[in-house]
Amino acid sequence: MNDLQQRVYTSNLLGKDDNLVLHGGGNTSVKIRVDDIDILYVKGSGWDLANIKAEGFAPVRLDVLKNMAKLETLSDSDMVSRQKDAMIDKLAPNPSVEAILHAIIPFKFVDHTHADSIVTISNSKNGKEYIKKLFPNFLIVPYVMPGFLLARTIYEMAKDLDYAKCEGIILHNHGIFTFDDDSKKSYDKMILAVKKAEDFLQKNAKIELHDTIKPKEFDIKKLQQIISKEKGYEVVLKIDQSPLALHYSSQKNLSTFATRGVLTPEHIIRTKRAPLILEDDDIQSAVDRFIDEYQVYFNKFAKDEICLNKAPNYAVIKGFGVVSFGKNEKEANIIKDIIQHTMKAVLRADKLGGYQSIGLKDSFEMEYWELEQAKLK
Repeated sequence: MNDLQQRVYTSNLLGKDDNLVLHGGGNTSVKIRVDDIDILYVKGSGWDLANIKAEGFAPVRLDVLKNMAKLETLSDSDMVSRQKDAMIDKLAPNPSVEAILHAIIPFKFVDHTHADSIVTISNSKNGKEYIKKLFPNFLIVPYVMPGFLLARTIYEMAKDLDYAKCEGIILHNHGIFTFDDDSKKSYDKMILAVKKAEDFLQKNAKIELHDTIKPKEFDIKKLQQIISKEKGYEVVLKIDQSPLALHYSSQKNLSTFATRGVLTPEHIIRTKRAPLILEDDDIQSAVDRFIDEYQVYFNKFAKDEICLNKAPNYAVIKGFGVVSFGKNEKEANIIKDIIQHTMKAVLRADKLGGYQSIGLKDSFEMEYWELEQAKLK
């Protein structure tokens, strides 16, 4: 296999494990010399690692990306524009927003995932200490907004870094990078690091679920009617009454327990920061409260952004389970998948001292990312 074929193969391996990436999450790249020009082939927007093919990788001039990392400031919309201008195939998909970061890592193959075990540990209150102890030879980066700001931060942090001794990069509350000049070695480094984190969780944060909890009665049709009215379209519901969902929805103080934020930043675009909490039968009052609180959240941080639909994207219903709302079955299933991984992470992080996601301001900046807002405007 040539370098791009190897890149496709190991990307597919990573993408088929939903404990590593979910629904478009993560990205990979390979650096290839073409006609005396160094090109970064990086995952293109709209492709999933699980089924990406060679044409799903955007070819971007490496020198242009590296020079972009040296800029003091650059809006993400300008970054996207410059990256597109530097593509050698204008018909290829837009490059990942992490293309600059992939470019400045001095190895041929670069892998990036949002591995559950890594973000579960880093999303615990003692996560910084645990990560530092588990991964002493990794560059560890505090949470920074994805895109140019993250690339610029790592560019500065890595100026004196001996990459030969660096086993990878961990981004708190976000994910992990591994890299090598050999595709298999980069993949193996990812799996080894994730296994180390998973072994730590198995030893220190094991949760026990029982299938004896019986869900209580709940008027699901009324919920669908109310959410559809607030959304402005007929929503599709996906009900999760797995042992995990029933255990999660049976916790005390759901209004604080289940509203502590997303597992990894990109999830917020799918799920919002918090769910609708239903602890009694007064659905309309709970929805009204959610919308009012969302408006307060928006007003606190908004500058000139367009407010998204204020209705919730999923609900945690006391003793009943978790219900996801989508404009179609695909969207509802995606939200359901994300929440299943989030619930497990929250319960395990609580065993490590408490689950703690990114703050409200960082959440808003991700939810109202200029790249997403541009689509609305």
